[in-house]
Amino acid sequence: MLDYCPYSDSAATPAAHVAILLCTYQGEVYLAEQLDSIAAQSHPHWTLWVSDDGSRDGTRDILEAYQRRWGQHRLRLRQGPLQGFAANFNSLLADTNIQADAFALADQDDIWHSDKLARAVAWLDAGDPKEPRLYSARTRLVDAQGGFIGLSPGCRAPGFANALVQNIASGNSMVLNAVARQSLIEAGLPRAGLHDWWCYQWISGIGGELLFDSQPCLDYRQHGGNQIGMQTGLISLWPRMKRLWQGQHRLHLDAQLKALEERQAWLMPIHRQRLQALQAARRRRALACLYGVWQSGVYRQSWLGQWAMYLAAILNKF
Repeated sequence: MLDYCPYSDSAATPAAHVAILLCTYQGEVYLAEQLDSIAAQSHPHWTLWVSDDGSRDGTRDILEAYQRRWGQHRLRLRQGPLQGFAANFNSLLADTNIQADAFALADQDDIWHSDKLARAVAWLDAGDPKEPRLYSARTRLVDAQGGFIGLSPGCRAPGFANALVQNIASGNSMVLNAVARQSLIEAGLPRAGLHDWWCYQWISGIGGELLFDSQPCLDYRQHGGNQIGMQTGLISLWPRMKRLWQGQHRLHLDAQLKALEERQAWLMPIHRQRLQALQAARRRRALACLYGVWQSGVYRQSWLGQWAMYLAAILNKF
């Protein structure tokens, strides 16, 4: 059993305490392995907050067993809002009763590497504690049995111009400092959209510092029950084009950008101007839309993604 200790080995140096925010739903198959990987963290100063969104399998039994083993000071369990995974994560992010130096999002079916929190905390602590900071990292993709598949894509440059049209900050790798989390609360978390994409957009939009760690921090399990999986390269081209043609991509983008527009007074002036330019371009059609998107300076990480975005603009699907 790991005991909560608010200080590092040096009595003069406080150790950052991390609130791990884990959302569960029908997760009995892989949950215990994830909980064991959290317990094995080399950074021992954490509390696990779990919001279960109405599981009807053995998920709650597993959580209650670990809570008895670890103690209620170590694992806090609550009922989720029953409105989907994004609303469930937002309910934890917005809960001001949860206080910590850093906040790490966690999925129920991953396997954390033992130094995941230590690496994130080291980077967060190295910066200005008054500035919002967001850590994210590459992930190691594994199948349902834990067999290696590959790595998630690398990142050439995180920033608001990328965040407007693409999320590279996977929620399961994300760790925020307290200032970043407080900013999310004060601005209000949107009801619609994706919670991790919103965090990337918001922290970059207000001028926060971002890190995309090229070293994988966890095993990201790919299986039939994923809420959102990770498809890369040419294998992902057909499903992406299908979503594009059916208008799903535009609907997601509408929700994210609308939330930003409603809070644009908080954004840095240069980022507010870019948002306005992008939205103006999206109201045009065909080549005029393409030109406006190009002129706005937004970008995706890969050449394939960039050209798909330009094609969507011409087809009025962007």
